[in-house]
Amino acid sequence: MKPLQGKVALVTGGARRLGRAIALALAEAGADVAITYRESVHDAERTADELHAAGAPAIALRCDVTEEDSVRKMLQAVLREFGRLDILVNNAGTYNTASFGEITLSQWDGVFASNVRGPFLVSRTALPALRKSEGKIINLGSLGGLRPWADHAHYCSSKAALHMLTRVMAKALAPQIAVNAVAPGMIDLGEKAAASFMRKMAKKTPMRRNGRAEDIAQAVKFFATAPHFITGQILAVDGGLEWA
Repeated sequence: MKPLQGKVALVTGGARRLGRAIALALAEAGADVAITYRESVHDAERTADELHAAGAPAIALRCDVTEEDSVRKMLQAVLREFGRLDILVNNAGTYNTASFGEITLSQWDGVFASNVRGPFLVSRTALPALRKSEGKIINLGSLGGLRPWADHAHYCSSKAALHMLTRVMAKALAPQIAVNAVAPGMIDLGEKAAASFMRKMAKKTPMRRNGRAEDIAQAVKFFATAPHFITGQILAVDGGLEWA
């Protein structure tokens, strides 16, 4: 059984990392998938090829989620290609580290533009299509939006804002659209530069390991296939780290 057969999913920032894993999981569940990218054109082409190889109709579209005109054109292309939209995954975002006293205004504004304005713009533009299909919006939050990290004031604040936006949207868009968020904890994507940090965090995590891309993808798939009655939820996928 493919629970998303006949559905169309849009994953922003779906070319690589968590976005790629999410797109592949939704395709495996039967969805037609559109992914967006901003600069990672080669990664986007590879991911689109993987989606096609998995038997899913798929397209990759360039989009800057912080720019209204870019978002509008991207959504128009999705609807031209597939004729409908059922699931929107707001995955595109920005992450960087800076001590509080060294965060520049440009860094602060850039993180908020990607992590809050982007999901707002894409969601607002997609409203007519999602209302028509009685669809779902799934935002990618973060454990950093639930717990304060000293060197990530801009990032943590933006993800906390996205969590609140999720809950506001859940109220504002009910009953036609269900809105939820997945908040990843420490996710090991195999990056050598982060290996030492990941080993340290695994020891602090009750489940004694860091998360994997597929853990987040399956959480997104859960919301994509869950009863419409589930809305306004922030699901931490962190191996229990939030309460450790």
